[in-house]
Amino acid sequence: MKILLTGARGMVGRNILEHDSALEHDILAPSSTELNLLDRHKVQVYLDENKPDMIIHAAGIVGGIQANISEPVKFLVDNMQMGLNVLMAAKEAGVTKLMNLSSSCMYPRDAVNPLSEELILKGELEPTNEGYALAKVTSTRLCEYIHREDASYQYKTVIPCNLYGRFDKFDPKHSHMIPAVIKKISDAKANGVTQLDVWGDGLARREFMYAGDLADFIFYAIPRFEAMPQNINVGLGQDYTINEYYQVIAKVVGFTGEFVHDLSKPVGMKQKLINDEKLKQFGWSHSTTLSNGIRQSYDYFLKYGHEQADIF
Repeated sequence: MKILLTGARGMVGRNILEHDSALEHDILAPSSTELNLLDRHKVQVYLDENKPDMIIHAAGIVGGIQANISEPVKFLVDNMQMGLNVLMAAKEAGVTKLMNLSSSCMYPRDAVNPLSEELILKGELEPTNEGYALAKVTSTRLCEYIHREDASYQYKTVIPCNLYGRFDKFDPKHSHMIPAVIKKISDAKANGVTQLDVWGDGLARREFMYAGDLADFIFYAIPRFEAMPQNINVGLGQDYTINEYYQVIAKVVGFTGEFVHDLSKPVGMKQKLINDEKLKQFGWSHSTTLSNGIRQSYDYFLKYGHEQADIF
């Protein structure tokens, strides 16, 4: 198939491109300078000229709690605009298959875990990343509406849990928890620091999947796309506390100091664990253990940690 991959310079996009199955397809992977997704006209022209069989929309402005809190306008407006431009231009161009990559952050903050796909818009969003979540909800619903109006348009949404891995961002101002902690602990070890702070009490639970596994799911789903549910969670089906992530990372890095909890810092949702029933029925499961994923991420950090990729 000829596949347009948006966000090809981001972590998810680069994991998709380096997957063995990528060679089986003709993948168009324009950078943001080659295709500005914030310009609807340019997106339309690109699709009309290249006529992809399928689109994988993986582009987005992403970041951890600090970035979401400091730049809510950008996280809402840019992500929503990209989603609207890609989906509507695809429909206008007659592209009938589109895989929209969303996020588990669009589930309600007080929803009972594990989080099922039916919980979208069933409660208040988590304030610390509300703008990003609103944009993701919009694209997810638009996929549903387009399919509802014309069933030949199979626009479906993949809802990954939190991700980490090769090609991640290790800048604390823009990174998610695992890469930020890898850098933090690695720097502490290098500088002889023996005590590090942990935001909150460390008891909040999170589900992080290795990004290479998400790429594996995507290539599993492509030939089975008609059978894939309209919205499907993709994750581990199990979670760990923040303290446990710190401990695993410390072991991989070789840090032997102690951790002190800073109870003045925000922690976000107490738990965010996806329901993986539909994923199991679809026949896929992850293959990378937490320790192996952390090891591969740390190895990548040691080689390329100071080289930050484009955000879309």
